[in-house]
Amino acid sequence: MPSFVPDLLQRRLAEAGPIRIGVIGAGKFGAMFLNQVPFSPHFRVVAIADLDPGKAQQTCESLGWTSERIAATRFSESGLDVIADPQVEIVLEITGSPAAGIAHALAAAEQGKHIVMVNVEADVLAGPLLAEAHRKAGTVYSMAYGDQPALVCELVDWARTCGFEIVAAGKGTRYQPFYHDVTPAGVWDHYGLTADQAAVAGMNAQMFNSFLDGTKSAIEMAAIANATGLAVPQDGLQFPAVASDELQDQLIPRDAGGVLPKSGMVEVVASARRGETQEMPGNLRWGVYVVFEAPNDYARACFRQYGLKTDRSGRYAALYRPYHLIGLELGVSVVNAVLRGEATGSTRGWRGDVVSIAKRDLVPGDMLDGEGGYCAWGKLVPAARSLALGALPIGLAHKLRVIRPVTHGAVITQADVEPLPDIPVVRARREMEKRFAPAN
Repeated sequence: MPSFVPDLLQRRLAEAGPIRIGVIGAGKFGAMFLNQVPFSPHFRVVAIADLDPGKAQQTCESLGWTSERIAATRFSESGLDVIADPQVEIVLEITGSPAAGIAHALAAAEQGKHIVMVNVEADVLAGPLLAEAHRKAGTVYSMAYGDQPALVCELVDWARTCGFEIVAAGKGTRYQPFYHDVTPAGVWDHYGLTADQAAVAGMNAQMFNSFLDGTKSAIEMAAIANATGLAVPQDGLQFPAVASDELQDQLIPRDAGGVLPKSGMVEVVASARRGETQEMPGNLRWGVYVVFEAPNDYARACFRQYGLKTDRSGRYAALYRPYHLIGLELGVSVVNAVLRGEATGSTRGWRGDVVSIAKRDLVPGDMLDGEGGYCAWGKLVPAARSLALGALPIGLAHKLRVIRPVTHGAVITQADVEPLPDIPVVRARREMEKRFAPAN
């Protein structure tokens, strides 16, 4: 147990007891948060929903939860049931399912519960609509601290609060161009694992493939752009190979000697050079960054005087964080939402979208299988371009039959697949498009 609890949490414990939490999804991210609960006297998990409640309980047992703590926690199959629990103040949505995430976010707003959306997939599919529902309800709709989008938003907020212009912001990842076509059948080779080793570790092949094939990077950068107002590339992320000490030299506009088409963009940096398996020294594979610009000569002189690494002009500098701790840090979002009424990053508009790209030549009769699957990967484009193309969002590319040929590498449009079903997730997406479509 920590020997010291911050004043804000001490006051909460004295006045109202621990913050009462409902968790939906007890996979890896959820387990990492649940691991911290016994060491956080300011948290009480009231209920946990999972498709397999028995497995969720076993997870808690494996994390060392006492029998008393487990007995005091309700386990359920239904996320809506957890949201409806009158004891729950805040909901952690960790399912990864766009359809489930949208339903849970709207239900939480209706019931006056704050929500932390670890489910970035749902946020990118219809985030502006969900955030608006929570604003109207007077509740907090938040990104998840510990996940890279929230940490990037924190750096962006820091820079803007200090009066700096944002030049670029984003994260690092593993990347090679051929990763876009990798399927779950071959994913473990690229992680240095066998299928048996991955199974023992409880790692899902399709989920981990969505991290590798570029889909997750596109989704996370769309979320950051939609929360911060930063621009997205016209035709997808570049994934330049940039080490942490090169950020201020490379992640700047081309006319200033960098690789960006303009200032004020999101971008993901690769941890290895093209065609190389060895990662670069100082790579940012696990981290996040922001590049910012000195507003005048005085600030530029201060950069130099206080040791900031800058580009040759002295105008551009970077701040980065080399690691993120996923669910171990999620409690920061809980505290900010419940005790400060603040989100650790939240969607404000619709600037970026993630469209489906064919991993191979698709023919009529093929069945799309979603993020990280065998048929499509997700590419970041401006929301206006997605609408103009009639593109199929990657978040809807689940269990849809292809009705006309799509060439390998082409955008899959809604005209290429059977009509979208009239179900809540599709209706939410269409409503979001109608109400939040960008002007250009």
